Amino acid sequence: MPQKDYLNGLMSFISDSPTPFHAVAAMAQQLTAAGYGKLEVADKWHVQAGGRYFITRNDSTIVAFQLPKKNALQRMHMVGAHTDSPCLKVKPNAEIHQKGYQQLGVEVYGGALLHPWFDRDLSLAGRVVGRDNQGQLVSYLLDFNRPLACIPSLAIHLDREANKAHSVNPQTDLPVLLGQTLGDEFSLRSLLVDELKANGHEVDKVIDYELSFYDFQAPALVGVKQEFLAAARLDNLLSCYMGLTALVAAQTNQGLLLICNDHEEVGSQSAEGAQGSFLMSVLQRIYPETELLHQVLNASTFISADNAHGVHPNFANKHDEHHGPRLNQGPVIKVNANQRYATNAVTSAMVKELAAQKDLPIQTFVVRSDMACGSTIGPITAAQLGVRTLDLGVPTFAMHSIRELAGSADPLITHQLLQEFFESQIVV
Repeated sequence: MPQKDYLNGLMSFISDSPTPFHAVAAMAQQLTAAGYGKLEVADKWHVQAGGRYFITRNDSTIVAFQLPKKNALQRMHMVGAHTDSPCLKVKPNAEIHQKGYQQLGVEVYGGALLHPWFDRDLSLAGRVVGRDNQGQLVSYLLDFNRPLACIPSLAIHLDREANKAHSVNPQTDLPVLLGQTLGDEFSLRSLLVDELKANGHEVDKVIDYELSFYDFQAPALVGVKQEFLAAARLDNLLSCYMGLTALVAAQTNQGLLLICNDHEEVGSQSAEGAQGSFLMSVLQRIYPETELLHQVLNASTFISADNAHGVHPNFANKHDEHHGPRLNQGPVIKVNANQRYATNAVTSAMVKELAAQKDLPIQTFVVRSDMACGSTIGPITAAQLGVRTLDLGVPTFAMHSIRELAGSADPLITHQLLQEFFESQIVV
């Protein structure tokens, strides 16, 4: 596949996925088009050898899988990512009226880098639960898909120390500016009803919502030779897309699985997070015989795909001198002695061999010994399933900013590596 075509598909996916709910809906649409059948928890499953299926939980986590054919090894090559990104979520009673301006109060979701949220064109999206004209509760996906709000910075003239030391108070500095002439009777729920009706939904009243502000600026290729991809939510929609396209493209008789969890950015402890029961419950229904399930897991391998920190030319001293991944030099194997990443020598050797077979570049990241290390769903999934696991990711800049930066060559390279992993017959 040409790199430009792959990037265009990736950028469209990111634009279509302002929230985890939208990301799962977009992935479900692509899986359906590729011949994957949707399963429901409440139904009795009639899965078949070689069959391809997907299932969702909370509309924000998705598992897609291909069962092994009868003559294939009973194992699963699995890839995991996460659908959520740091953002600003609207509070339940969000309306704020100050000095003639209409604002909305927000909570910070995850470890967001807050300064870049100022002076951006923001839109609003998420899940809304309302009552329809028949009095039934209905869940709707909503995306205003237009510049709706902003958080203006305070002028330098009024804060002369802003460039030296300025912390952001989430309670007082982040209320989002929505308008000026909306009046004291303005209601966010009424605004949501109007928007839903404008999109063809017969809704009488909004009861509740889960809404997030997001950067309205579209993804773009940046650089003299378009060496970089700039976009919101690269962490971790990039990995979701690479895992999805690799799964769909894989040509193999063996078992494959992709899981994209919600709530990784806040610790994964939820029904739809990696610490929840979803993945194991799916595997138990695929393999209802306990002994066979454990045999399958013993033969399986899991790749946790989540972005890595590329060495920043202005801050090179933030990296270990011998472990500074570079953009456009291939995906990164992430290693940590304290099990913040789940990589071990066996899984690392396997992926290095796969990369060598396809002549794909591969890098390694270890955090500086005097710095704390982040983590992923890798160690959580490894602990829950007892499965061999490796942490892998595309190197990026500005992780957890409202707009992040990756190398434009790395997504296709990583897709090719994940496809090779799905199709591989290597046994370790």
